[in-house]
Amino acid sequence: MSSSSGLMASLSSSSSARLTSIVSHLSAGDVRPKVVICRHLGPAMPSLLERNDIDIVLWPEDRTCERAWLLENVKGAAGVLVLLGDRVNEELLEAAGPKLRVVSTMSVGYEHIDLPLMAKHNIRVGYTPDVLTEAVADISVMLALMAGRNDGVAYSIVKNGGWSSFAWSPFTFCGPQLSATASSPTRTVGFLGFGRIAQATLARLVPFGITHCIYTGSPNSRPDTTRDAALQAKHNLKVLERVDADRLARESDVLFVLTPGGQETYHLVDAAFLKKMKKMSVLVNTSRGSVVDSDALATALREKWIWGAGLDVVEGEPAISTDHPLVKEPQCVMVPHIGSATFQTRLDMATRAIDNLIGGLFGGEMPAEVGK
Repeated sequence: MSSSSGLMASLSSSSSARLTSIVSHLSAGDVRPKVVICRHLGPAMPSLLERNDIDIVLWPEDRTCERAWLLENVKGAAGVLVLLGDRVNEELLEAAGPKLRVVSTMSVGYEHIDLPLMAKHNIRVGYTPDVLTEAVADISVMLALMAGRNDGVAYSIVKNGGWSSFAWSPFTFCGPQLSATASSPTRTVGFLGFGRIAQATLARLVPFGITHCIYTGSPNSRPDTTRDAALQAKHNLKVLERVDADRLARESDVLFVLTPGGQETYHLVDAAFLKKMKKMSVLVNTSRGSVVDSDALATALREKWIWGAGLDVVEGEPAISTDHPLVKEPQCVMVPHIGSATFQTRLDMATRAIDNLIGGLFGGEMPAEVGK
């Protein structure tokens, strides 16, 4: 917008406080608010670059934004679009100054953002839930299959040229079958957390012959018996039940970790939890690395407490080297946090992050605002 009247016409559902703030910036000559973008957003980028009502400062390289660059360029910014590796804390707010009014992250998680600090300074925060549900559900099933069927070991033999000299035997590379069979007609899938992604994962598993589904929820939430009854009927499951963590560990043939990160869920899957699991069970984590104690999981695999693990996230990532205890475990399949890595999903995430940024920048609606 080139004038305050043009901007006012474009606003919808904004509070008087936000309007007052925006008008004060405009009256001070801030006709084109400055925004800092910490990564090129691919095909979604033209929707930003073609705007004439904002002043864009874009990190020019296809790698993690350097902290020094961000702190220098965020000065005077009204908005900033960040990724998981960009910490939004007191240091960044001090560098930005008082004009900052919106932070948009291209991620579902927002542990890198100091939310109490944002609330204190009346800075709105946008994130990108929902749009990656299907992609993460896909890769959750993929990792369950890979871990159960010894993909890491089997693939390395082919990759390293050892197939031709390998001595085949009837039970080589065998692992627990995901689907139900005549000899194993009951298959129980467990979920640590039962939100959108977990429910989408369950829908993908039903055709494999899954008969039982158990899950744990947040201690602060009440059981949703109406939803559970509807899901059980829809998927023709013998059991769909909320249980405690002890029963979840003991009964799950495949256990999916799909719970938020943070202090409340830190190392929920620890040595005590893993020791309760079945020896032929598989653990899959596609949510947050901090939920699973890596050292305990490595021990569980090495000492055969469980059969295998499929990981898209690991505590301490991306600083995961070849000497990491889980990388050394042949029954652990690990990929580098690619759960949302489809063209469709990443474009949707980038677009949502941009829409959040623009909505917050001009006092309008944000498609996904933290706390709303």
